[in-house]
Amino acid sequence: MKTNHFDVLIVGAGISGISAAYHLQDKCLGKTYAILERRAAIGGTWDIFRYPGIRSDSDMFTLGYNFKPWTDTQIIADGPKIRDYVRETARENGIDRHIRFGHKVIKASWSSETALWTVEAKVGSYEAGVEPKVTDAIEIYTCNFLMMCSGYYNYDKGYVPEFKGLAKYKGKFVLPQFWPKDLDYAGKKVVVIGSGATAVTVVPAMTDKAAHVTMVQRSPTYVLTVPQRDLLSRALRRVLPEMFVYRIGRTRNIALTAGMFKLSRSRPKAVRRLLLAQVRAQVGKSFDMRHFTPSYNPWDQRLCAVPNGDMFRALKMGKASVVTDHVDCFTEQGIKLKSGKELVADMVVCATGLELQLFGGTEFVVDGEPYQTAQALNYKGMMFSDLPNLSNTMGYTNASWTLKADLIAEYVCRLLGHMDKTGTKICVPRVNDASVKRTPFLDMTSGYLQRAVDRLPQQGDKVPWKLFQNYALDMNMIRRGRIDDGAMQFSRPRVSEGSKCAPATS
Repeated sequence: MKTNHFDVLIVGAGISGISAAYHLQDKCLGKTYAILERRAAIGGTWDIFRYPGIRSDSDMFTLGYNFKPWTDTQIIADGPKIRDYVRETARENGIDRHIRFGHKVIKASWSSETALWTVEAKVGSYEAGVEPKVTDAIEIYTCNFLMMCSGYYNYDKGYVPEFKGLAKYKGKFVLPQFWPKDLDYAGKKVVVIGSGATAVTVVPAMTDKAAHVTMVQRSPTYVLTVPQRDLLSRALRRVLPEMFVYRIGRTRNIALTAGMFKLSRSRPKAVRRLLLAQVRAQVGKSFDMRHFTPSYNPWDQRLCAVPNGDMFRALKMGKASVVTDHVDCFTEQGIKLKSGKELVADMVVCATGLELQLFGGTEFVVDGEPYQTAQALNYKGMMFSDLPNLSNTMGYTNASWTLKADLIAEYVCRLLGHMDKTGTKICVPRVNDASVKRTPFLDMTSGYLQRAVDRLPQQGDKVPWKLFQNYALDMNMIRRGRIDDGAMQFSRPRVSEGSKCAPATS
């Protein structure tokens, strides 16, 4: 087995991992690092997902990095553009030279005696939807700090309900997460099962070739039309520096998103009327509004954004339709609904959601004992109680992922700087306040979250254990708050490190 040592190991070369690497290079000069990526390419989610219409559901002023402006006029961007942006960022900053592709992290063991993580990675090929080509090789890495930037869902499988009769269906059954290359749906009758962000993206995108696309949903989702291009920023670029325009747009969109969320919580009935009114205006008076009238309040689940109302336009033109019903079973020709109606389909797209999985399925061991994530308490939205020298990047549920990713990367740099200054090697959040009450990790009713609630950590009812879904509050706590806050405990290794591995070059 080959062993390599780095000051910091980053797991994942998607948006979060590239952000972490940039900030380490910028703020922690001299720190060695490497990125372990299970796949053969940079981009994470934006390289994996290749289904028709794949795009962001956040604007690119906030999904973009805080250090690299998004210069395209398309602010609700398609997947290939986002992928190119992430790769360009890595290439421009030399980050791509630090990536070890084909490395799937399977286990990480912490030792308080040496203040080191020992990370085991299987070497092989792990492409989405393709049988893994795994060698017998396992590479061993050690590091002082571990940054998990591996996202929050299972890359090997999506969520598929137990559909009765699926085996007898003679058409094509497709998962968006594993979209086949060159899948031909021209002239086909397509049924899309689901009502979330993936479904409202796939449905209008497939109408360009399909004979007809029907979205089957158990319950409706709030859908909001957003502009795909920012004409104001385009005009400002003619007279102002690019980064200045980017920051204006970023600040504006952060405020708009936060304001919408706050208003949804304080005046849900008013926001509900507003959301339904903008749907009605686009689909016309004859459309049955029950298909876009959820039973819950706005932001109890994530809103779905559609650029320039493409979903509503497809419905109005008759290229797509919506059916609100439960799937009873599959038949040879399509789907039978609980109402008794049968939908004939040449192809069924199962957009029923993701399988939530933290840390990419990595097994953690702390001083010889398995670490129980479900018993842990969130610390500042990035670390967990009794888990030393490790951060985990998970973005906002009500705003852009990258906003939180950048903040977490900046905080880790501050944390590493504090330990260098104080001569400490170990940092670990400890719950030393008996009055802290535990609550669910995420306060949302979305199916993919509810299915994983027993596997998720929890949060507390007070700082620093409370998980804010608020960028302004996080900025104050993460960027400006004290590092040595009483909950974060610092120490040195129990015994001398002895002959530690020499830093590797990458």
